[in-house]
Amino acid sequence: MARRIDQRWLGVAVVWAGLWAAGPGLRAGESRAADAKAPAPAAVRAHLLPVTLPITGSVDQHVKRRIDQLLGELPASDARPLLILEFRSRSGQAEEASEFERCLSLARYLASDRVAAVRTIAYLPNNVKGHAVLAVLACEEIVIAPDAVLGDAGVKESHIDATMRRGYTEIAERRRTIPVAVALGMLDKEVIVHKVQTLDGVRYVLGSDLDALKRSTTVSAVESVGQPGDTGQFTGRDLRLRYGFASHLAGDRGELAAALQVAPQSLEEDPSLGGAWSGMRIAITGPIHHKSVNWIERSIRQQLAGGRINFLCIAIDSPGGSVTDSIRLANYLASLDPSEVRTVAYVVSEARADAALIALACDQLVMADEAILGGPGAVEIEESQLPELRRAVRAIAESKQRDWSLWVALLDPALTVHRYTREGTGLVRLFSDEEVAQQSDPDVWHRGEVVGTQGGITGSLAEQLTVARFLASDLEEFEELYHLEERLQVIQPNWAHLLVERLATPQIAGLLLFVAWFALLVELSHPGLSVAGFVSMLCFMVYFWSQFLHGTAGWLEILLFGAGIISVALEIFVMPGSAVFGFGGGLLIIVSIVLASQTFIIPRNTYQLEQLPGSLMMVAAGGAGAFVSLVVMRRYLAEAPILKRLMLATPGDDDTDDLSQREALVDYRYLNGKRGRATTPLVPAGKAQFGDDVVDVISDGELLARGTDISVVKVLGNQVYVQAIDGERG
Repeated sequence: MARRIDQRWLGVAVVWAGLWAAGPGLRAGESRAADAKAPAPAAVRAHLLPVTLPITGSVDQHVKRRIDQLLGELPASDARPLLILEFRSRSGQAEEASEFERCLSLARYLASDRVAAVRTIAYLPNNVKGHAVLAVLACEEIVIAPDAVLGDAGVKESHIDATMRRGYTEIAERRRTIPVAVALGMLDKEVIVHKVQTLDGVRYVLGSDLDALKRSTTVSAVESVGQPGDTGQFTGRDLRLRYGFASHLAGDRGELAAALQVAPQSLEEDPSLGGAWSGMRIAITGPIHHKSVNWIERSIRQQLAGGRINFLCIAIDSPGGSVTDSIRLANYLASLDPSEVRTVAYVVSEARADAALIALACDQLVMADEAILGGPGAVEIEESQLPELRRAVRAIAESKQRDWSLWVALLDPALTVHRYTREGTGLVRLFSDEEVAQQSDPDVWHRGEVVGTQGGITGSLAEQLTVARFLASDLEEFEELYHLEERLQVIQPNWAHLLVERLATPQIAGLLLFVAWFALLVELSHPGLSVAGFVSMLCFMVYFWSQFLHGTAGWLEILLFGAGIISVALEIFVMPGSAVFGFGGGLLIIVSIVLASQTFIIPRNTYQLEQLPGSLMMVAAGGAGAFVSLVVMRRYLAEAPILKRLMLATPGDDDTDDLSQREALVDYRYLNGKRGRATTPLVPAGKAQFGDDVVDVISDGELLARGTDISVVKVLGNQVYVQAIDGERG
């Protein structure tokens, strides 16, 4: 009986000791879980610093300098701020290719008393392999995505020497975030690591030390860690749930902020590290096309190459235009290193259709209260373009650690987005059914109301959905929000580009068409006025040139206009009366002007329907110019003191008679008062016979039948006017 009691108490003691002495294992996990539930002190601040993998060249020195700068600017406070080192690899580069010397240098720095003023946390959203593991071991805590992998430290080494073993042992002993034996198991595939349950708790020992441990204490269970012959590597779930080496699981920065109980805004890179911003502003206005994108990229590269800026404001006021060029610009902006320059999109009025993709590519978004983000735009996105657009949105959202569903829905109205609430935490995120299924634990997300995105979203709604960081009614308020000590340097096109933008505005474009048609009608009515023809040609040329460079007109519109002008000229000078060339040419001219003022042919969404009246106003402006020209020429132009010298005066009645007489080829004055007979119906023109002569005559305002007796009442040159003799009207 006594023996059974002793064994029972011995078992209780073993269990209690195991729970108490779990060290970096179970006890650490429980302690950290309790810390996660407890609210963080309000005074604790967080700073996020990305560590680009692989750690080669001067990467370690760069990280050290930035941490030194941060430490030098920390305010005096009892609370230790959080320094979150986000380990992430650049696309196209192998994260396991980090250099041992560089990683050991950085790890020793992070584990030194020099960095004791901050609490270091290693955040692993993706895999960290190779010697970069050393820098992770040097941090006080590890937060990792559930599917991310940590380990394979010696994967690139053909031989593990004593220097490497000493380096890993040194860092692991300093921090004890991960036991020394486990750290060596990650480095050397020849090393066997065991998880051992003893009276003192859980211990991790090398296979070579297991027998000695068994001789020194009671061992109740032994479990191998990893597979023999492989370097140790652990998923995020194993690190947190099985071994307790990680303090939290977080798939993105939103979950990271919730786990650490800090504001999400604090988990964004600060290129200024608390210092002054040096910024520039570049505007995207009107339709997006390849010329504007080329200029924007070139301008940004020139500014970044000189290291002159760390803040870039992209002011967007665009209805979209070219999906391909918007994707190209968005990918370029997303590729900029946020640790070197912060990009902020400011939507002044609208960023519709594919222009919303550019806003997504920036680090932050600021909008005016009534500005529109997404929804239908200047160009209808074709069904064939949606797959490429979806891939681009998802890739950019992933690089920015954002949910992608809402952004796709702003471009593709067929996608439905719901508010989802995480069970137990109240965290709200915006998911489509597809994206929520991709989460590591989809069952904990509960679907709520639908988020309407059919016509885009306003700035106020974007702020409520935490898509927009701030609301700003103008640039002055925008600069105040970011505490910019100096006004943003404005990078703008040269005078030629600015002139094009000004000429392409509806007001100037309408005025150009008004003057062009006015001058053209003057030229056609008075062939002697060469100045009017030149002015008309110049106005038409400037109109199409400005619309062409602005991105709304192309060669099609120019060809249509040219074909229309040629057709009208053929109707007037070559084949008068055919009507086909005249009507068709006029229609071509109207179509070319309408198309030149918009980016679509047939309106297919609400935005394009709203823009169509503006295009028709261009045609109305041209028609008004033609009408006004006719009125002015008829009544005033010939009497103007200066202009009357440029045109022929309109002849009076007497002058007309004299002119007819002088220009007549045949003299019919001898027929005055003669009587004759109509040989054809006079309707009112026809033929009549006077004696032996048959001549062309015109009845004096009456329709006369054939055979009617007539008399000549007036002869003007070769024009003979007749009337029926009383009693002969038919």
